[in-house]
Amino acid sequence: MDQLLANNQTVTTDSSHSPCKVERLLGAGGQGEVYQCKLGGSSVALKWYYPHYLENDTGLRERLRNAIHLGTPNNKFLWPIELASADGIQGFGYVMPIRDDRYKGLNDLMMGRLDPSFRALTTACIQLVDSFLEIHAKGFCYRDISFGNVFFDPDNGDVLICDNDNVVENGKTEGGILGTPRFMAPEVVRNEALPSTETDLFSLAVLLFYLLTISHPLEGKKEADIRCLDAPAMKKLYGTEPVFIFDPQDTSNRPVAGIQDNPLAYWPLYPKFIQNLFIRAFTTGMNTPDQRIRESEWRSALIKLRDSILYCNSCGAENFYDGDQLQETGGALAPCWACEQPIKLPPRIRIDQSVVMLNRDSQLFPHHLGNAYQFDRPVAEVSRHPTNPNIWGLKNLSDRRWTITTAEGTIKDIEPNRSLTLAVGTKINFGQVTGEIRL
Repeated sequence: MDQLLANNQTVTTDSSHSPCKVERLLGAGGQGEVYQCKLGGSSVALKWYYPHYLENDTGLRERLRNAIHLGTPNNKFLWPIELASADGIQGFGYVMPIRDDRYKGLNDLMMGRLDPSFRALTTACIQLVDSFLEIHAKGFCYRDISFGNVFFDPDNGDVLICDNDNVVENGKTEGGILGTPRFMAPEVVRNEALPSTETDLFSLAVLLFYLLTISHPLEGKKEADIRCLDAPAMKKLYGTEPVFIFDPQDTSNRPVAGIQDNPLAYWPLYPKFIQNLFIRAFTTGMNTPDQRIRESEWRSALIKLRDSILYCNSCGAENFYDGDQLQETGGALAPCWACEQPIKLPPRIRIDQSVVMLNRDSQLFPHHLGNAYQFDRPVAEVSRHPTNPNIWGLKNLSDRRWTITTAEGTIKDIEPNRSLTLAVGTKINFGQVTGEIRL
């Protein structure tokens, strides 16, 4: 295949006038090609646009300049750094950070080529909603939220968001795309609205549902009955007559066993508070844009979901602690979904209204201790005693001293990088909040 740019060819960045040397082609899409390049001794990625695409998107250069001036909302975005051009070559491109090989496309997840843990999936969801919250808070619309524009590390859930050249100021209509089929809000599918932060919120809900159930929220019996999924059929399914597959009032679009097994398998595993959010997102929020679930509400619920993970004592499968279920059953946990054996609750800590299961891999973050939402550095983690593997503790990873009061009334300070034993009744004064360890 002929490349737009040749290996070892050099282009020049527009603002710093630095040489950027092409090393190899990484991939191609509908807008252009992406290359691995060397810029100032560092590896970067370069997206170079097809000439015919530039003819149809005359506002692209200005959008990119605005994005570069704005700066990346956070380190989860592969954000434009500089524009680039070359003498004798038609068009232009932009330089962005390069993606590490540990990040995989969500298409690999949908095709069953990856098998991440629930902890990794919920972490990916948390990082996505937090990242889109930041971009929306700056007054911008992403326009094309879909699993084709997201990469994640299947081991820990870290995400990267690409294709940020479609980002525009909310309310602006010039250039860009309307979105990706199956992710666009119904009003966009019906050609009644252009992309906005409100349509982004619908696309985000679809993406979260895909991540947690490996399925689409509107693809049930109505999709299974379609013989030819052409444009009119898609407009009806996603635009004019959309029905959530788990709508409690309308059962006409339930998933079909043997055809759409993923949602049937995954949906019952999640606590009621997550199910209820999705129900709101795809019933009330379906055609009422101003009542869609905001990123901050998703973030709180997804954090609660990750905090509720506990492991089966028999097979090790991840399950979820559901306080609503315990109230309905009089305190009895449902058996493990994987092996159907009884589950024993691990130690847990209650901090204000939050309950965190203290598993072998559990961590606390600044928001748990009453501080800002920051997910890159935990402030505490469950750790095993260095000489007695039967003793577990909570290690202080913060930069401040904690004060604990044991069930017997003993008061003790826990300095940074030191641990306290997980013992029932121990109260921990973290500074702004106090937690208590329970069984």
